Amino acid sequence: MKYLCLKNMEKHKEHKPYQCSECVKCFSKNKHLVTHMRVHTGNKPYQCSECLKCYTEKGNLVTHMRVHTGDKPYHCSECLKCFTEKGSLVTHMRVHTGHKPYRCLKCQKCFTQKGSLATHVRVHTGDKPYQCSECLKCFAEKGNLVTHMRVHTGDKPYQCSECLKCFTGKGNLVTHMRVHRGDKRYQCSECLKYFSKKSNLVTHMRVHTGDKPYQCLECQKCFTQKGSLVTHMKVHTGDKPYQCSECLKCFTEKGNLVTHMRVHRGDKPYQCLECQKCFTQKGSLVTHMRIHTGDKPYQCSECLKCFSVKKLLVTHIRVHRGDKPYQCLECLKYFNHKSNLLTHMRVHTGDKPYQCSECLKCFSVKKLLVTHMRVHTGDKPYQCLECLKYFNHKSNLLTHMRVHTGDKPYQCSECLKCFSVKSNLVRHARVHSGDKTC
Repeated sequence: MKYLCLKNMEKHKEHKPYQCSECVKCFSKNKHLVTHMRVHTGNKPYQCSECLKCYTEKGNLVTHMRVHTGDKPYHCSECLKCFTEKGSLVTHMRVHTGHKPYRCLKCQKCFTQKGSLATHVRVHTGDKPYQCSECLKCFAEKGNLVTHMRVHTGDKPYQCSECLKCFTGKGNLVTHMRVHRGDKRYQCSECLKYFSKKSNLVTHMRVHTGDKPYQCLECQKCFTQKGSLVTHMKVHTGDKPYQCSECLKCFTEKGNLVTHMRVHRGDKPYQCLECQKCFTQKGSLVTHMRIHTGDKPYQCSECLKCFSVKKLLVTHIRVHRGDKPYQCLECLKYFNHKSNLLTHMRVHTGDKPYQCSECLKCFSVKKLLVTHMRVHTGDKPYQCLECLKYFNHKSNLLTHMRVHTGDKPYQCSECLKCFSVKSNLVRHARVHSGDKTC
């Protein structure tokens, strides 16, 4: 028995008598060894006459030439799809047979191609052998590196035939085409909303689950999207990489720069179909439309008052909390609105930027100028519903209404006499103080 085993081993050695001196690999034929040695020497003697690409084997060149000739001699008997290589057809047939011969030993996941398994294993090992020479970022797949390099080169080889928009990756173009076809194959099971991308559906589902997996390490604020976190981090770093070429103002987001540029161009692409007013931002148009619809989606939980803009609700909430975050550095007075602080500062600076075109009188607040203009125009927009008398100030109408209601809100602390107008109370108080000045 021992003799038979030794004889069998000799037969194996005789079967592959040609050994590589570099890696000790053995071959049955000398020509196979010669071809193999080119792996070590880097010799590629077969060159494509079309694109000058070189190969170590003649067979590889023959296969490559089909890229130029368009020849695809291997046909799938199931779907009639054609291939340039027999190996590609063999792999493709597994789509129809469901055969996945390559299994991951870690998670038991199976693959149709050996290369797909090799790439998958890097998920477990964390191996990323492909590195970008520009930013040193690493990738598990060569294809991902090739696509990533287009970020640096600006190359966008995939163009939409409908709108001519270009993309760095073929997958991005395929997804984009659904916009034109109206294809939204991914549906939310909660609200039945449809999405053209699966990733958009995954992100959207966090609205229902409340999941915010991306957390800022500085302030612990959480976000539903990684991109939102990246943008938020610029608040802490002060990074504003997008600069306006006109006024040199910088922005944290590219979208904000694009919107800002419309200020210089005067571009207002969003138009209201009701009053034809135009806006630089879509969000501004959406907010504006609530004037026509009367929609006020933001409600105060304290007094149930509703607002058309979320910012107005946030400001309003300060009334209930007594929060006044804006302080005047001159007199230390606090305000709940930033705009109120800016207006107040004019008391100290004496600034009156609003001027009447008729008499050149100046005002610190635009509202006062608007009211003042009624002196020149004779406009009296406020009417009493009782006697139909008109007034140019709303406050004057409110004071006048007390004639009809009998309301006298101003009371003398000395004799408890009441007055409908504050100035009448001031004049009456002089009786008690002995002040007889006019």
